Amino acid sequence: MATRALAVVSAGLSNPSSTRLLADRLTAATVDALTSRGDAATVEVIELREHARGLADNLVTGFPNQPLRRAVDTVTGADGLIAVTPIFSASYSGLFKTFFDVLDKESLVGKPVLLGATAGTARHSLALEHAVRPLFAYLRAVTVPTAVFAAPEDWAGAGGVDRALAGRIDRAAGELADLVSGRPASSRPVDPFDDPTTSFEELLRGN
Repeated sequence: MATRALAVVSAGLSNPSSTRLLADRLTAATVDALTSRGDAATVEVIELREHARGLADNLVTGFPNQPLRRAVDTVTGADGLIAVTPIFSASYSGLFKTFFDVLDKESLVGKPVLLGATAGTARHSLALEHAVRPLFAYLRAVTVPTAVFAAPEDWAGAGGVDRALAGRIDRAAGELADLVSGRPASSRPVDPFDDPTTSFEELLRGN
């Protein structure tokens, strides 16, 4: 049984927040989906509101503080990512965008990502497709086909979740589990300079 590392990025500003609630639902469904595929999972959640000052400092100085560095390492080292943002003015929040701005531009290449968003009205539902998905396409991540949007009315069903929202959550989680379970566990790009036995001449020859 492989153990898969899931990173969860929640950009909600309040505590509690519907953004974190959706992130938690997506995470639980993904863990269940991985378990059904014979994989275990570890989960680390990053609340971006806790890093707001660190993100602003990083933009100015070019260097993350230690808590932000740990958050970045969690995301870049994960086997799969769940990223959920509130929608403001028909797009992702500034805090959400800033976090992904400070990542190395190659750090999410090929990484499976499940996208989620919340808003005060269903009028914002298309923001996932016209704003959030293009961001991750630019970063060359592999986003699952189903993105999950939740408006206030979606939390009104049995157990606190509308049946349609529950179906979208399960479908997206299954898609992410399929991508994650099909990859080597904790796969990361290989840095040739990590191998001290390889000579500089061999590196230049491409050996």
